[in-house]
Amino acid sequence: MTEAVVSSSSEKEEQKGASYTYWVRKITEDAAPLPVPHKLSPQDPQSQPNSATLGSAWNRAGTWEEKSLNNWATPRIKELLVSVGSIKLSSGTAKVEEVTKCIGDAFLVIVRNKKRVGYTYELTLKVKGELNLRGEKKAVGGHIDVPEFSFGELDDLQMQVKLNEDKDMLPQDKTEICNDLKKLFLEPVREKLLQFEQELKDR
Repeated sequence: MTEAVVSSSSEKEEQKGASYTYWVRKITEDAAPLPVPHKLSPQDPQSQPNSATLGSAWNRAGTWEEKSLNNWATPRIKELLVSVGSIKLSSGTAKVEEVTKCIGDAFLVIVRNKKRVGYTYELTLKVKGELNLRGEKKAVGGHIDVPEFSFGELDDLQMQVKLNEDKDMLPQDKTEICNDLKKLFLEPVREKLLQFEQELKDR
């Protein structure tokens, strides 16, 4: 009696095991073969960029992406301002010798698949000139500070002029030179920054 029960139980386990392996084998045999990876050629549609989408490949929806343009913008601003050239003043000439401070950020933002650019900067321009003061030629130097300005705000561009210390220069001469530098450099500097702004838009 005991042997019959054992035999019956053993047969059930063997049938169960056989059934299990049958279905595993069946699924494996019927399953589709795994795809073989291959390199995309330039003609494949998957390799073609989506021309209707701006920004990076990962941002196909064009939702939000911000990119710093400082590596291009900062040296470009300096290059443009140094190219202002010589400006004729009432008593001589002066030029931007160097941009000693150019602090800020320029960036490109993609929002809802639309491109927007912006920037905020502040500048210091080192100026050097040769003036005729009371019949005597004199070399003068100083700097022009341009306080913080942003995209679309160049109509309100401001300048502050300071001359280097010169004990031989009369106060009224200093005032006249500062006013000249401020008045005559404002428009050429603004034009160069407008050029920068347009180049930024075109990127």
